Amino acid sequence: MRRIHSFFLLIALLPVLACNRTPLPFPTPGKQDLVVLTRPGPLSYLSDEAGNISGLEHDLVSALAADLGVRVQHQLATPETLQAQLQDEQYHLAAAWLSPPDDGSQQASLPLFETHDVLAQNEASLPLTELSQLAGKTVHAMAGSRQAATIRRLAATIPELRLVEVGQGDVLDLVEALGEHKVNYVAMDARLEDVANQYVPNLRATLALSEPAPIVWLLGPAPNPEMKARIEAFIERIRSDGTLDRLEERYFGHVRRLKQADIVKFLGQIESTLPRLRPHFHAAERLTGIDWRLLAALAYQESHWDPFATSYTNVRGIMMLTEETADRLGVENRLDTRDSIIGGARYVNLLKDMLPADIPEPDRTWLALAGYNIGPGHLSAARTIARQQKADPDAWYDMKRILPLLAKPQYYSRLKSGRARGGEAVILVENIRSYYDILVRNEPPLPALPGKLAEIPGSAPGLKLKR
Repeated sequence: MRRIHSFFLLIALLPVLACNRTPLPFPTPGKQDLVVLTRPGPLSYLSDEAGNISGLEHDLVSALAADLGVRVQHQLATPETLQAQLQDEQYHLAAAWLSPPDDGSQQASLPLFETHDVLAQNEASLPLTELSQLAGKTVHAMAGSRQAATIRRLAATIPELRLVEVGQGDVLDLVEALGEHKVNYVAMDARLEDVANQYVPNLRATLALSEPAPIVWLLGPAPNPEMKARIEAFIERIRSDGTLDRLEERYFGHVRRLKQADIVKFLGQIESTLPRLRPHFHAAERLTGIDWRLLAALAYQESHWDPFATSYTNVRGIMMLTEETADRLGVENRLDTRDSIIGGARYVNLLKDMLPADIPEPDRTWLALAGYNIGPGHLSAARTIARQQKADPDAWYDMKRILPLLAKPQYYSRLKSGRARGGEAVILVENIRSYYDILVRNEPPLPALPGKLAEIPGSAPGLKLKR
């Protein structure tokens, strides 16, 4: 009888024992990595075909690990396994674009961002502006997402609202299906609307599905107290010192520049014009190591892929090289497509080499592209102004604000380089970033040759490649 009593007592205690599992030790260099539970997504964790990892939360986690002086160990979850892994507690934090659970089962960090869920639809369809109009509609959402939970919650009060959860691909694949009229409605994170518009220009989001909610890191039911304190201190610091704003700009700062007509035209040019130019861009990457899609984005911004383009200042060719620059690079004929593309690529590398070696990517590339537009002398002058203004001359986030000052007399009158249209350089770089994102989404990378690594700058949401 005592054995039976002990058996049932043990069974009763199992949930309690599970809830009181010892949290992971505090991460320390060489002993305990920072263990992060995440899942693939445009805002959290993305790996491209070259093995490059990106994502807004991934970069934030990397900054936290650097602050702690430890390595990061990622545990990748799927929509089917995320909830079980959250309960397992064998992680220091969960960074997967999550909001605090309603049941209070998880402790959460301070908010990192704020967002809400929206309904995306094709602009050709009648816009829905009231939740009641969802009656009888079928809405697609990614499996296990916050948006799927939102639709299920709405379906409890809206008649015949149907949810279809999609377990394959990512939300941008789902939005592309919307643009191709394969689905009618998609529930998505509002933070992705501008990003998605770069790939699906006929997308519209006119209906908010939820109230604003914070995006946090989940720390488990009983997190390590020291770990929680360090995370809280880290978030407070990156809020106050501008780190959070800089990382957010890296992924979202350029996505509102292009108009719908610009994107539609560019997508058409990818189909009609790019095929005959692609071999030249490939050759330029093999010679210079610069991602051919970045070079193609630069060429499109400069000339709209017109090999015979000529400006009133006699800048010519598909890469719009000046005569002086062409001579310096040994480009004999600026109107020769291959020579111009290779010359432009070599010039980008030359401009990057002129910058201090410790400037990280992708800022190094964006600064070099600004120099491509205004020249290295004006870029150097802008970096001097940045120092005088207590701004960071190595950060594109700060230089976006400084470069337009080159057109103001109170600044350029004191510079040997004189006046420059720095604001145009900012627009050029931001447009190139958007064109590059679109090409990354639509065009595969060039396979690296043995012993040669392609140099691919970090980009706004480096996004999954289509085949």
